[in-house]
Amino acid sequence: MASADVRKELLDCSVCLNIYTDPVTLRCGHNFCRVCIDQVLDTQEGSGVYSCPECRGESVERPVLIRNITLCNIVESFLFPQPTQDETGVFCTYCVDSPVLAVKSCLMCEASLCNKHLRVHSKAPEHVMTEPTTSLENKKCSVHKKVLEYFCIKDSVCVCVSCRLDGEHQGHQVEILDEASEKKKKRLRNVLQELITKREETERRVRSLQQHRDKIPGKSAHVKEVVSALVRDIIGQLGDLERRVLSEISRQEEQISLSFSDLLQHLKSKTDEMSRRIHRIEEMCNITDPLTLLQDSDGVDFCKTKGDDEDIETHKKLLHSDGELDVTAISQTLHTLSDIVRRVNRGIYVQESADILLDVNTAGNCLQISGDLKTASYSKNQKHPETAERFQHSQVLSSTSFTSGQHSWEVDTQGSDDWIVGMGYASVKRKGDRSFIGQTNKSWGLDRKKEYCVIHDTKKTKLPGIIVSNRFRISLDYEGGQLSFYELCEPIRHLHTFTATFTEPLHAALGVFKGSVKITGLDME
Repeated sequence: MASADVRKELLDCSVCLNIYTDPVTLRCGHNFCRVCIDQVLDTQEGSGVYSCPECRGESVERPVLIRNITLCNIVESFLFPQPTQDETGVFCTYCVDSPVLAVKSCLMCEASLCNKHLRVHSKAPEHVMTEPTTSLENKKCSVHKKVLEYFCIKDSVCVCVSCRLDGEHQGHQVEILDEASEKKKKRLRNVLQELITKREETERRVRSLQQHRDKIPGKSAHVKEVVSALVRDIIGQLGDLERRVLSEISRQEEQISLSFSDLLQHLKSKTDEMSRRIHRIEEMCNITDPLTLLQDSDGVDFCKTKGDDEDIETHKKLLHSDGELDVTAISQTLHTLSDIVRRVNRGIYVQESADILLDVNTAGNCLQISGDLKTASYSKNQKHPETAERFQHSQVLSSTSFTSGQHSWEVDTQGSDDWIVGMGYASVKRKGDRSFIGQTNKSWGLDRKKEYCVIHDTKKTKLPGIIVSNRFRISLDYEGGQLSFYELCEPIRHLHTFTATFTEPLHAALGVFKGSVKITGLDME
């Protein structure tokens, strides 16, 4: 923590907030990267006054930038720390009795020296001193045995004065080693800064992926809870449905049995009545006196009974039905089973496509939108009013947008073989070839022309396998950064998932170039 505080206080530029690159100092004593302060002063050009970004100290004339050599060395030491003497392990060439660590090496003498021998060493210019090293031969030209003093830009090698003047590098552009070294360090610092930036970006992506991965168990637990609750609800509804169906069967059974019982009771009564009449007729047949027989009040209508035809018809109907139940009524009750099954889809997704309506104001002039705002049909010259938000091509966005959560909607493409469906930001282009869905990084689509493919930012990916269904589901997980496409076949088949960090509200998007495409509900039969 202390090291980080020291870097922030001493080594970070207050403009770019990164480690100094070629630090310079203003008169007020504050330091900045040369490029950073130049850019600041350029923006102040013409205002009549220049000010320090740190203390706001002002001056009429553009400040003179003074290179801070000390700070340059500190930054260099911080970025490229030099090994200590203990780490180098280079010892004085002349201390033969007892090894002493060297502090310098002489390229002329090809020897390393401790402090004691360095004080008495020749100070002549040809004796070039360097940091302690055991590779003294690498400091001299292998051809002329002279100290390497220059860097040949053409051949990218270090050369001596003889190589430069008389050797194979004669006439080549060269730089002294210090200048060449500073330039290389500057390039390395730029590469270093770029790598640091890339590493930080990669670390951010890693953290983002880890955060999303860590959310998976919670999301899974939530879906499990939803599914369990849904199954419990379905089981409860199935139990209620079973009780209703069994109750209906019992009701019909009782009604049919009662019809048979009523007719049986009625026929039994008629049988008793006919037995009584038979007995009376038998008595009359036994009367020997003609006068008595003829004067009897009972007539010849003994054989006639009321309701004979009706009883025969009722008897026929009951026999014809054979006690069968009313299957139609039972089926009507069982029909609610399909409603229970369709609730499976509604129970999983937060929002249904019933909430998605097409925005007529965005529809291209070759696109007709149905009255319920659910169907888009290709039809030339609709003569829609010209607006900035209207597509040039036969495409349309939904008026509904999504900024969070999980959502799903479906389309039926049976009426077309040339279409594209997906989602996009409201800021997508509306004119030109790049306005087609999937042609920029602001829209994602499932495209059907001669073949099926998914497309985003002009990059097409052909879908494997054979697609047989005309119905597709588009599912959005906004926070999870996923947009998925499914073929609604049996079983449902996953086609592709785009992964992105969504930064704007997303709208459903349709493009129809022949026939019609319809947005359907999740409970579509």
